[in-house]
Amino acid sequence: MGNAQSAALPGDRWAPARTAEAHYLRMSRLRRMDACDLKRLISTGPACIAPWLKSAALYGNLQAQVALGQMLLDGAGVAKDPEQARAWFVRAAQAGSAEAMNMAGRCFENGWGGPTDLPDAADWYRKAAAKGYDWGEYNYANMLFDGRGVARDLEAAVEGYRRAANRGHARAMNLLARCLEEGWGADQNPAAARAWYRRAAEAGYFRAQFNYATLLASDGEVEAALPLFRAALREATADSAEAMRGLLARQPDARLSALAREPER
Repeated sequence: MGNAQSAALPGDRWAPARTAEAHYLRMSRLRRMDACDLKRLISTGPACIAPWLKSAALYGNLQAQVALGQMLLDGAGVAKDPEQARAWFVRAAQAGSAEAMNMAGRCFENGWGGPTDLPDAADWYRKAAAKGYDWGEYNYANMLFDGRGVARDLEAAVEGYRRAANRGHARAMNLLARCLEEGWGADQNPAAARAWYRRAAEAGYFRAQFNYATLLASDGEVEAALPLFRAALREATADSAEAMRGLLARQPDARLSALAREPER
């Protein structure tokens, strides 16, 4: 039993049995671990955790399958392998994990680990949404809004954003606000749009911070808008920050145009 995790020799016909035994022993130890032991294991870092996750994943633990898939997708603690990541997400999704359904959707939407398939992506997002998973609701609403992989349906998209927003999903709050502001898939409702922008901004989403700050500035509340603009610029991706600076540079109020020239932090 002591050499169960030893390296197999080339052509060693017992290698599969030793590998299976190693996974069995890890699972036996995992089942006996208390919260402190698990915390210590997690603190060792991705490379040390990876073998334990794989053992748990092979024994059907859905959370381990999703976590292992994410590590393989990111190359965190293991060699990057999008194909294997997709396979683990699909396996966990087929077993009923809403989080895995959403990640399978992302793989099919973005072509991670295999060909792009928008109808399959939309279907996995729909299944995740049906389980009440906020990211699934948000991503399926995006597909409905754009008509990608599914017939375009703005009203259904707005309702998807609303369900995810009500669960606290900041990106969904921001897009729900935009739909209510513009009248896309719902009646225009500036007051409701403003409230959702504010909630998304308070949740720390940079696009919402910029959008809510823009509303404040247009109402003459420039001093209240300035810290939100700065927070948005600080948290935004490089491309988004550049676009935001371009918009601010064209503002007639000198306090706002000056933000475009402030050094990046």
